[in-house]
Amino acid sequence: MNGDDPQYRAPLRRVPPPGRPPMQRPGPHRAGPPPGDPHAPRIEPTQVLRRDGRNGPPPLAYSQVPPPPAGSRTPPPLDKTRRAPTHAPTQQPVPYRESAPPQRPYRQDPPPPPGPPRGQRPPKAQRPRRKRHYFRWLLVLLLVLVLAAIGGVIKLDGSLTRIPALANYAQRIGDTPGTNWLLVGSDGRAGLTPEQEQELATGGEVGPERTDTILLVHIPKSGKATLVSLPRDSYVSIPGNGKDKLNAAFAFGGPQLLVQTVEIATGLHIDHYAQIGFSGFAGVVDSLGGIDVCLPKPIDDPLAGINLPAGCQKLSGPEALGFVRSRATALADLDRMNNQRLFMAALLKKATSTSTLTNPFKLWPLMTDTAKSLKVDDGDHIWDLAQLGWAMRGDTVATTVPIGGFDDTDSGNVLLWDKQKAGQFFDALANDRSIPEDLLTR
Repeated sequence: MNGDDPQYRAPLRRVPPPGRPPMQRPGPHRAGPPPGDPHAPRIEPTQVLRRDGRNGPPPLAYSQVPPPPAGSRTPPPLDKTRRAPTHAPTQQPVPYRESAPPQRPYRQDPPPPPGPPRGQRPPKAQRPRRKRHYFRWLLVLLLVLVLAAIGGVIKLDGSLTRIPALANYAQRIGDTPGTNWLLVGSDGRAGLTPEQEQELATGGEVGPERTDTILLVHIPKSGKATLVSLPRDSYVSIPGNGKDKLNAAFAFGGPQLLVQTVEIATGLHIDHYAQIGFSGFAGVVDSLGGIDVCLPKPIDDPLAGINLPAGCQKLSGPEALGFVRSRATALADLDRMNNQRLFMAALLKKATSTSTLTNPFKLWPLMTDTAKSLKVDDGDHIWDLAQLGWAMRGDTVATTVPIGGFDDTDSGNVLLWDKQKAGQFFDALANDRSIPEDLLTR
């Protein structure tokens, strides 16, 4: 075994002073020094008395305990026959080093992506996409449009001029199927300046307000609307005034007497009433930018202020007014009624076209000019007028009352209805049926 190991180091022996032979330990074969010899070396016992009262070498320090052999969990037993060292092993000083603080674990970022090729622009960093609420903005836009539409309807309805046109009277005809409108064009010149009267060729003030255009519109529950021209010179019975021309009822009693006269003559219950004057008529046409009509023959009428060639052309407001008033044709009033129906068809076609309804810069002036120029019954509203225009936007049945001839009376030259055909004609409308083809006058 290694003699340098502290655990197995040989016991220390005292060296004799110089000049003296070393003493030999007595053994069984030799004699020891005589007792009491002062120069005799001190013999240290191999066994010492420990603190716990047992004999043996002192216990080893912790640093002096040899490591256990490989594969063994318990240290080898100490050899008690050898003496333990009497001093601690030499210790080497170790310089003080301040230990580094413990580092917190951190997440290592991934390596950056490789850069773009040389000469190319690096891509922009993608920003986090925000959640776009398209549906929410669409609802807000629809809400704004609905509120604007409601506000516009209320404003237009308030700009209508209302008059008591459908007053009840004794033995009035009861309600008939469908919806019946009475449209009246008067020669009212209220609000016109002398320059406007000259432009519109109204002829100046001519006394009480009269009517040149009387149209009856029947809207059935299903099917096409029917537009019937009632000649102003029709010889009919006027309540309280005997028999006279139809337009005389308007001059005698205004809209109420005219409505009552038409109901008695036709047997139809009038549900709505609308009246327009000269200025309003021309303003509605100009707000549409004019209307397109096709004339089979030229019309030259200085009294109406027009000189129109034959063929398709665009009419301005004053020209359209003269066109529906003129009687300078071969059939006079009959041609005028045809021109009025032709004008109504062209006006409604232009007013209800897609280019007008989808363009607010055209639609709003048209609606405001129409509302300001109309006079309606107390119970009529702007949505009733919209229903009328929508019903007549397509193909309509345009005709006139079956005519029996003309006659000279105290009221002048008048137009007579064919009583039998006129009875069948208005009976079909009163029962919400289509008018027979043989009774239609194109």
